[in-house]
Formats: sequence, C-alpha cells, structure tokens
Amino acid sequence: MAKILLVAPTCNGEDVGEAWVACQWARKLAGRHEVTLLTYSKRGAKPASEQLTGVRVIEWQEPPLLGRAERLNSLMKPGYVPFYIRARRWTIAALDKGERFDIAHQPVPVAMRYPSPVANLGVPLVIGPVGGGLSTPAGFAADEGSSPWFMKLRQLDRARLRWDPLLRASFQSADCVLGIAGYVRDQLSDIPLNRFEVMSETGLDDIPDPIDRSARSTPVKLLYVGRLVRTKGARDIIRAMNLIRDLPVELDIVGEGPERGECERLVAELELGHRVRLHGWRKRDELPEFYRSADIFVFPSYREPGGNVALEAMAFSLPLIVVDRGGPGSAVSSQCAIKLDVTTPEALAIDVAVAIRKLAIDPALRNGMGKAAYVHVRKTALWSAKLDRMDAIYADLMKTSQTVGAV
Repeated sequence: MAKILLVAPTCNGEDVGEAWVACQWARKLAGRHEVTLLTYSKRGAKPASEQLTGVRVIEWQEPPLLGRAERLNSLMKPGYVPFYIRARRWTIAALDKGERFDIAHQPVPVAMRYPSPVANLGVPLVIGPVGGGLSTPAGFAADEGSSPWFMKLRQLDRARLRWDPLLRASFQSADCVLGIAGYVRDQLSDIPLNRFEVMSETGLDDIPDPIDRSARSTPVKLLYVGRLVRTKGARDIIRAMNLIRDLPVELDIVGEGPERGECERLVAELELGHRVRLHGWRKRDELPEFYRSADIFVFPSYREPGGNVALEAMAFSLPLIVVDRGGPGSAVSSQCAIKLDVTTPEALAIDVAVAIRKLAIDPALRNGMGKAAYVHVRKTALWSAKLDRMDAIYADLMKTSQTVGAV
C-alpha cells in the first residue's frame, strides 16, 4: 500500500465530466492505497469529504461567483489559480512538517493547459490521463462560428505548451505522463518526457452479460449519447438519416447542450420527426436501457479527446461508428467499429450514412462486431485491470525514487 497524494481541483461523484472522473479515481485508489485528496468544494454541491469514505480529504471552498457561468467555468476553470496556490502551499507545509507521500498523482484537469501544484516538490509525480488540444478540421470551421468567445481560447493551448515555463516544467518534471490516447504524445512532442503511457481517463466497474441481438427485427435502432455541441456530430447523424430514408432505421439522441436547437431545426426541416427522437439529458442510471435497446452506436465526434462513451457502448455489445480521430478512434478496434475519416460536414454525413447502411442491411456483420466490441472492452477498460497497471507504474516510480535517493 502506497501513500498517494491525489490532486483534483474538482471531485464530485454526483456531477458529470471531470468531477465524476476524479471521484472515481479517488474511490478506486482508496481501495488499494492510503489516499490524501486535495480538492475544491463547489458551492451548492455535496462536498467530497461527505461522498468519499476511506479518503483523507483536504478541501477548500470554491471562490464566490465562479459557478455563475457554468460552461465558461467548466472550460477555462478560473478557480484553478487560487486552487493551485492553496494546494502548493499545503503540500510544501505538509512536507516541511515531515509528512511523506510515495506518489503524487493529478488525474484532472484532463486538458493540458494547467500546471501541477505539486510539481518539483520531491515527490514522484504522475500527471494524467491528459488529452485534448485537437484542432477543428478546416472544413468544419464555419459550423463553429457561433461558438461562445471563450471556446476560441482553446486555440492558445498549443502556444502555452510551447512557451509557458510553468506548464512545460510540470510535464517535463513529471515522472510519468498518462495520455488518454496516442495523439497526446504528439501534442507533447516538444517537451522531453521521462515516461509516457496511454490510458483512458476512467474505466468500468464491471460490464453486463453479453447481449445477443441476432433475433431482433426491424427497425434498426441507432443511438447517440453525449453532450449536444457541434464537435460531437449529432447534427451530422441527422443529416445522414436524410440520406437513408429507404432503410428501416430510427435514431435516439440522448443528451443536452447548445446544439439542441439546431438539431431540432434539422429534424423539422428534413421531416424526420417520426424517425429521430431527442430525449434530452438523462440520469446515468437511465442510460443502460438506451444501450440495451439500441443496435448500433453512432458517435461521429471529430474533436473528442477521450473515449469513455465508446467504452460504455462496447460494454453493451454494440457495434460502433466513430471518427478515426482522438479518443474514440483509439478506444475501439476495426473488428468492432467502422472508423471514418473527417474532412467536411457534407462528406461526414455521407460517410455516416454509408456506414449505417452497411451495418443496417447486414445483421450478421453488426452482431459479429457487437460481440467483438464486448471482448475488446473486457480486455481494455475494466477498473480492475487499470488499477493493476497503475500499481505497477507506482511501484516502478517508487523504486526509481528510492534508488536515486540512496545515491
């Protein structure tokens, strides 16, 4: 058992996104190690100290007003600066008092724009899994013209990785950087890393029994699960549905976001209301029924950093249609998914339609790919396997640290 200093500015098992991811890391690691968590408590949310058992929680309340603009807060994390200062001061004080940690691990934020408050403090450091920084394909730039101004600040990420000394020092001094997909290595190619490993940002506790869909009849049910923002491709699936009117297929869209209005407009304009249903946001415990009822999972996100939603779909024995870029393309194999190139919205809609047609008219093919998806996710995505791998990485880093300290 190691003493782990876990750094997670947001940690809430009742939330979604990175807050939920961080809570999973805290819970899972606490089952094997002695964990001290440094985090913020979001105003109005249940504190991590009340959600986590077996974890020592050092928690500060998020500064006032930051929660007012939720999307801006989620993207840019203006509260990270005061968190960084508090976490670094606390760690330095704890070390000065004689407290020792075997490993410091910062799993969030996932975006590679935040320096670690525990870098260069003499504790072996793991950063990640990190990801993001993918650019928008040129053909899609016009479609994103209406995005909020602060979304454009993402364009500064690569410049910061190249020129921000504090950010570069965090990655360069880290004993191990975890990337959520192989493309992260390319994003960090300008920084000499001590060690790089590919690992998804979260995992699955378990997976249901395999689902045999061979006896199902039409219509073939397509499923999209995700936030409704332009980059995730729900609009492109709707356009694809217009190109396959001759097929007995239906589409369920589960998710909410600023793109919903455009999706609803497209459905009405193309007169697809009888074949496309927008269900809005659903609680996590409601999602399994959607996965079980589906026949094909369609998620043509062209700038998706991670592949969590693909893992969930594979756990329910679903064949997938994804863009071969970023996290989803890395999370799947060609045996269980049709992976698409991406150039323009028009081309993507056509490619999605062709992929849907290929699977819809061939039950044996989609059922075979669904079985392959189940095998693939069982081998790659369970928390038990991920924690075994983390234990091995921790052990290597602690051994190296002890060897260097003895010299």
